[in-house]
Amino acid sequence: MHTKNIDLNLLRLFNEVYRAGNVSRAAERLGMTQPAASQALTRLRLLLKDPLFMRAAGGVEPTPRAHALAESVQQALQTIDVALEASSGFQPQTSRRLFRLHMSDIGEGRFLPELIGALVVEAPQVRLATQPVPHDDIAAWLDRGTIDFAFGFLPRVKSTRSQELLDDRYIVLMRREHPMREALEACRQRSAVIKLLRRMEFVAIRSHADTLRILQHEGLEERLRLTTQHFMVLPSIVRSTDLCAVMPRNIAQGFGEEWGCALFDPQFERSTFTVSLHWSHRFENDPGHQWFRHLVARLFSERVRR
Repeated sequence: MHTKNIDLNLLRLFNEVYRAGNVSRAAERLGMTQPAASQALTRLRLLLKDPLFMRAAGGVEPTPRAHALAESVQQALQTIDVALEASSGFQPQTSRRLFRLHMSDIGEGRFLPELIGALVVEAPQVRLATQPVPHDDIAAWLDRGTIDFAFGFLPRVKSTRSQELLDDRYIVLMRREHPMREALEACRQRSAVIKLLRRMEFVAIRSHADTLRILQHEGLEERLRLTTQHFMVLPSIVRSTDLCAVMPRNIAQGFGEEWGCALFDPQFERSTFTVSLHWSHRFENDPGHQWFRHLVARLFSERVRR
């Protein structure tokens, strides 16, 4: 089948139905009536000789053919949108652009709430999708446009443009009633603090090597009681046990406020780091990229705010 037989609007409809899992919601997002969307979807099914979506509870489920098409269609539409915006300028109030972001789970917790809140006001139809990428692949994915931006402390990512956002350091999160808390806070010498920490037990995050590195560097690896995959489970573990977590202060502060946990800074050696926004030089002058970079800097860059 030749692409000349397919209306671009049919592909936009396919993309919205795939994302929404519901024909009516997809029609609403595109400003179409539900009957018009159903008729257009029927045309696309006939052209592709596949039902594409099957009825399911609460909406529709993609067929294997639809799953196979989805990523390519989404990337093609993104490429077209980027090309059109490059010639006419980026209009955040009307753009439907999708920005793909590399973020860890802890990065999602730190950046997404405020970022989405700003988009609702300033760019109500702009969309985000996060996808963790192996650090050694980030630069190549940025160059190919597979992802648009990477957030994080990424010292192995080379040959990219970047902007520093915030400085952070690793601290200890514990429950407020932890039996060692008062003794730690009374300590005035770092050596005494480390001796107390070596009597405590810890939970570490497998996907964040720096937490394990710090525990090993301070001789605390034998006090590691639990290793888990994700940061977001930490507050419930810390609040209900005497296990402590080594984690970035920026995230720990939010956990402390929401979950009633305490923070303690042992002044770990080599525990400071800088979180940056990375992008490819290939998209340096893309209007949409420029707008997004300015938005992120305004929201998160300590240097820009100062």
